[in-house]
Parts: sequence; structure tokens; C-alpha cells
Amino acid sequence: MFFQWLKRYLPRGLYGRAALILILPVVTLQLVVSVVFIQRNFNGVTQQMTWAAAREVRLVLAAQDMGGQAAMDALAVPLEMTVQALDGPPPDDMTRWFDLSGRIVIAELKAQMPDLVAVRLPDDRVARLYLAGDHGTVLIALDRRRLSASNPHQLFVNMAFFGVLMTLISFIYLRNQLRPITRLAKTAEAFGKGRNIPYRPTGAIEVRAAGHAFLDMRARIERHIEQRTLMLSGVSHDLRTPLTRLKLGLAMLEDEEREPMERDVAEMQEMLDEFLAFTRGAAEGEAEPTDAIALIQQVVADAQRAGRAVKLVQMEGQEQREDGADNTARLRPQAIKRALNNLIGNAVRYGDHAEVSVVMTEKSLRIRVEDDGPGIPPEARGQAVKPFTRLDAARNQNRGSGVGLGLAIATDIAHAHGGVLRLGESARMGGLRAEIVIAR
Repeated sequence: MFFQWLKRYLPRGLYGRAALILILPVVTLQLVVSVVFIQRNFNGVTQQMTWAAAREVRLVLAAQDMGGQAAMDALAVPLEMTVQALDGPPPDDMTRWFDLSGRIVIAELKAQMPDLVAVRLPDDRVARLYLAGDHGTVLIALDRRRLSASNPHQLFVNMAFFGVLMTLISFIYLRNQLRPITRLAKTAEAFGKGRNIPYRPTGAIEVRAAGHAFLDMRARIERHIEQRTLMLSGVSHDLRTPLTRLKLGLAMLEDEEREPMERDVAEMQEMLDEFLAFTRGAAEGEAEPTDAIALIQQVVADAQRAGRAVKLVQMEGQEQREDGADNTARLRPQAIKRALNNLIGNAVRYGDHAEVSVVMTEKSLRIRVEDDGPGIPPEARGQAVKPFTRLDAARNQNRGSGVGLGLAIATDIAHAHGGVLRLGESARMGGLRAEIVIAR
């Protein structure tokens, strides 16, 4: 449960995760070294220096008891201390809030000298000790550097500076190592959308191996598509010759014998046309910036002139995007026209009316075709987009002919644009809802 909660706050990008992997150990190491140094080294050194200074102070006080003020002054001068008698009460302890060693110095001095009343550490230059004696309160001033190491903050400054410097250098090096991976990801994404961009494997051995594997895979897929296209195009093209001879032979027959055969020949012609459209798929032209709204309006207008019961309806968000520039997306216009014509043809074949709607957002283009036909059951929708599939139980075949390639062609075209074809139930018309979603 904890890891699921933590996962939501972790970076999702490769750079962010690499930076986290790089920075987290450095910060942890610095914290551990700082704690160990303060506890075992810095504190220990301060305690040893404080003990030595406390012994010297006790020696000076002992000289006062044995020889008076003159003996105490004579011993304090070579020890670099100044001794002064006070008449009033001594002040309270004082140290700066950022003085890491000041509290340790005060505690150790009081532990070593029971007569110590107060210790004042106003700066890094002098330390003032107030002791209660038989002759009143005595102020002893000595160099602060004799009690603790000077400039203790330099350790943390150096650690922070060199930690940031090394992290920056490592991140620059890491970015150069991750750049080939991001280039490979962009190339694969572009190929998934039907675009081939130049790519040469670079980087570490593993990244180069992945790059070469991608290039081999891309070449195999392109060869497979080319071979399939050539084979099916050749078969469909060769069938046109005997089909043309059949048409000429039928033209010489009587009307009552010719009409049924002409319907069969027309159906065969339609099948061949669909085969050719399926073999071409989305291969026509390169993706280019296209006004999607204008393109879809043109397709719907052409379908209406052809006598199809279809109309273009507006959906939420379209009104704010009629300036042309916001409606631009990288599309293959001919392929999108073919996909939309197939969806409209299926809609009016199995229903009485069809509606086309478009939704443009900053991230996606959605083209939706809905009809009032019988629709497709949810369990059969995955099978419906496969080539040469005819769902007799779901769609009324008496409404029109077909070979089961309309949805398959639309699916291939959507995939070639890096999108997807979704089938569902039309909430507004009760029939099938076919929706092409393409990332912008």
C-alpha cells in the first residue's frame, strides 16, 4: 500500500527518474557523513580541546591560591589569557544559535570546573569564562580557537558545493547517455504513426543493439506491407480483365437474362474495389498539416451529393475552434477520406440515417459516425474490425452488400495515424457509434 502511494509522487519521465537515482544517493551520503563527522570527529575534537583549556584555567586559578594575583597574572600571560576581577554578579551563558560547537564547549567546561558560573561565546575570537572564587568572581578571557575547531561550517559548505558540482557534472553526462534512448523512442513513435524519420543507432552498446533491432523490425514490417500490397493488388488487377469480358458478354444478352448477372458482376466489381482499397490502406501520401474540420465537411458534403442520408452535427468544443489554425492536424487526407467514407457507407447501409461529429482538443482529434441501425453487440466488436468479417447475426445483410473490409480499412488508417478506432453504442441514435481518435 505504501509503495502504491509513493509511486504516484515519483517522476514518470526517464530524465526525472535518472536524476532521482543520481541525487538521492549523493544527498543520503552527505547526511550520513555529516552526522558521523559531527558525532565522532567534530564533537570529539571539541571535547579534547575544551578539556585542555579547562586544565590551563584550573592551573591559573591554583596559582592565585598559592601566590596571589601576581602569580596568577604571571602564569596567565604565557598561556595567552587575561584575568580580571569583577565586583558585580556574573551574566548568563550566551552563544550564537548557529554555533554548533558552542553548546558542547559550555557543557564540557562546566563539567570540568564546578566553580564555573557562566560562559559567554559572543564570536569566534574570544571566549569569556566567569568563575566564583574565594576573592569574588573572576573573568578569564582566552582565544576561542583553543576551545573548538575554527570555521566548522566550512565542512558543510564544501560538502554542499562539491556535491552540487559533481551532481551537475554527472547529470550532464547522464543526459548524453539518455539522449540516444529518447531518440529511439521518438523514432518508434513516429513509425507507429506511419512516418519514417532518419535514425542511426548511437550511445551505449545496449542502446545500439536496441536501435539495430528496431531498424531490422521496421525493415521487415515495410517488406511485409509491400509484399502484401503487391500480391493483393496484382490479384485484384488481374481479375479485372475477365470481369470486363463478362460485362461485354452480358451486354449481348436479353434484358430478362442480363439483369441478375449484371447485379452479380456489380457486386464483384465492388468487392474488387474494396480489395484494392484494403491493399492501399493508409499508404497514399505523407502526413501533412491539414484542416481536419474542412476535410470532414468536404467528405460529408460529397456523401450528401451522392444521395446518402448523412449530416454533420456540432459537438462541444467545435464552436471555439472554427478559426482554421486550431483545427490543423498532421493527416493523410486521402486515407482519412477513405476511412470516413467507409464508416459513412456502413452507417447508411445498416441504418436509415447517419450523423458525423468532430471534436478538436489540444491533444486529440475525434471523428464520430453514428447510425440508427441494429448496432454491434459488445462481444462481437473486436471481431468486427478484422478483415473479411461479416457479422450476420448483428448487422442486417439484406440492407446491402459488402465483404467485411470497411471497418478493417478504417482501423488500419487510424493505426497508421497513431490512433485507434473505437466501436460502441450510440446513446443518441441507438445504433453503432464508430469513433476514430488521433493524437495531434
